[in-house]
Amino acid sequence: MQFNRKQLTNQQLLNLYKKLLKPRMIEEKMLILIRQGKVSKWFSGIGQEAISVGVTTVLDKDEYILPMHRNLGVFTGRDIPLYRLFSQWQGKANGFTKGRDRSFHFGTQEYKIIGMISHLGPQLGVADGIALANRLRKNGKVTAVFTGEGATSEGDFHEALNIAAVWDLPVLFIIENNGYGLSTPTNEQYRCENLADKGKGYGMESHIIDGNNILEVYTQLTDIVASMRENPRPVLLEFKTFRMRGHEEASGTKYVPQELIDMWAAKDPVDNYRSYLMQEGVLTEDMDKEMRAELKKEIDENYQQASAEPPIEANLTEELNDVYKPFQYEEVKPDGDSENARMIDAISQGLRQSMQRHENLVIMGQDIAEYGGAFKITEGFVAEFGKERVRNTPICESAIVSAGMGLSINGYKSVIEMQFADFVSTGFNPIVNYLAKVHYRWQEHADVVVRMPCGAGVQAGPFHSQTNEAWFTKTPGLKVVYPAFPYDAKGLLATAINDPNPVMFFEHKALYRSVYQDVPKDYYTIPFGQAALLKEGEDVTIISFGAGVHWAIETLEKNPHIKADLIDLRTLQPLDAETIFKSVKKTGKAIVLQEDTLFGGVASDISAMIMEECFEYLDGPVKRVGSLESAIPFTKALEDQYLPKQRFEAALKELLAY
Repeated sequence: MQFNRKQLTNQQLLNLYKKLLKPRMIEEKMLILIRQGKVSKWFSGIGQEAISVGVTTVLDKDEYILPMHRNLGVFTGRDIPLYRLFSQWQGKANGFTKGRDRSFHFGTQEYKIIGMISHLGPQLGVADGIALANRLRKNGKVTAVFTGEGATSEGDFHEALNIAAVWDLPVLFIIENNGYGLSTPTNEQYRCENLADKGKGYGMESHIIDGNNILEVYTQLTDIVASMRENPRPVLLEFKTFRMRGHEEASGTKYVPQELIDMWAAKDPVDNYRSYLMQEGVLTEDMDKEMRAELKKEIDENYQQASAEPPIEANLTEELNDVYKPFQYEEVKPDGDSENARMIDAISQGLRQSMQRHENLVIMGQDIAEYGGAFKITEGFVAEFGKERVRNTPICESAIVSAGMGLSINGYKSVIEMQFADFVSTGFNPIVNYLAKVHYRWQEHADVVVRMPCGAGVQAGPFHSQTNEAWFTKTPGLKVVYPAFPYDAKGLLATAINDPNPVMFFEHKALYRSVYQDVPKDYYTIPFGQAALLKEGEDVTIISFGAGVHWAIETLEKNPHIKADLIDLRTLQPLDAETIFKSVKKTGKAIVLQEDTLFGGVASDISAMIMEECFEYLDGPVKRVGSLESAIPFTKALEDQYLPKQRFEAALKELLAY
């Protein structure tokens, strides 16, 4: 291994050695602890320390790093107190996740480190969002994100690189090519000679670096990062290295040929660099012993401090309260004139007024800029707010959702438009596994609203007509809003954008241009978790949301003898259970109408809740009405048959006759 110190001083060389040695010695301690059963799991980065140390040393302390689970050198390089790391690994309170997640699955704003999730890919898009915020601020900051060669096969990798290239985002994409994805060797993972070559397909600068040579890592990165600060752009780096231990300790390395292990053992980044410093006369045996003794003392003392910390005791209130970031709702009442507006106009006006109110709000989506979006909701926005804040995106829902998360981490708000709610399936992972869990895991908020044009009734067929709210209502950490009227849509959208938690905002396409209402011209808000009682009666409680509310109104107008409480839920998470229960206790009968297919839908949960809370008040079974158990057909006759609108009247009369 050839080392070239270039212009580095002796002190710089020694500092790099100490930074390499520290994570290595911690790892050696951890391997002992795991054999003793004192730690449950460990992902070793032995042999890869030079990459983490080099990257962290080159970046400024206020530049974000998004590491993986073999990047201990990132955490030690940012000088996180070791007792906090030991507490994290033991699931104790002085860690970063209150015992809710393990190893390196955490982030910390204090040290500008944003940890991974096990799904790997989304963090690449998160880095895009963080870098976009830096780009908007024009602060010259660089963001570094790690991934392994295995995760380069994930769609998120390609989406994130493409976005960064198209938007000239200053992201350092770091591939640690360590030979194996768990047990799968590289020749079974990809066919290109070098992963760095993938950068060419995105018009992106790329480099191959010896990941075991700390001086090559440090000196090359110093030049690259300085250039990126001067000329913001993404750069793809492939570090050639090797994983000397198993994917995690339990898996071992029996699947790795011994000669391969021996070859890479000879390239050990710590041992080779130590030998080089000895040869150069920069390091002596006594200095090395003193440095190791000092580090061992620090490691042992911090481990003892963490071990003395009592185990976490379960606290039910705290667990439930941490699912969402606390949000102090600010009521803004409408003031001034109203105008008769369609649902689509109310949403557009509400979004525009929020853009005016929040200068840190960015909206992203396919065709939303000059074209104005598929439904023209953002028409004219570019002229008013500019293309920096109104951003057309490539077709890559997953990385755009992740970028929204990155914007939130770095102090921005975002609204993401799914062109159709159906397309959210390709962005599902970061919504339910990143946005929804991030506050519970390490108290980071996700200030992201995902707009969801949804619903049938417009003959759009199986891929443009779903109302898929149930995918999200069962995911703790998400809020789900589903207005049925223009007035509600505008006020609830304002609240969704104010709320620091992730909000899925459903907008029924069939209501966009068919429903009119007097809507205040000024900005106003409506609280979540408060249903609207649209009609009052003693016969039955009708519970619905979205287009179902209008079907229920039509049915009641057609049957004026039926006196019903009609509840428009407006928000599904949080759900206004109190209004539901109060009405059912009064009427004694309940029917829940939803557009979604019946099994596993929102109506099922509401029905179960009524049975549990109001059983003794019921004079009949709780009825559920939903669409057929099939995909949504295209032809009008088939779509009409699919939807529950016609069946609702019969079900309502059957319940009343019970």
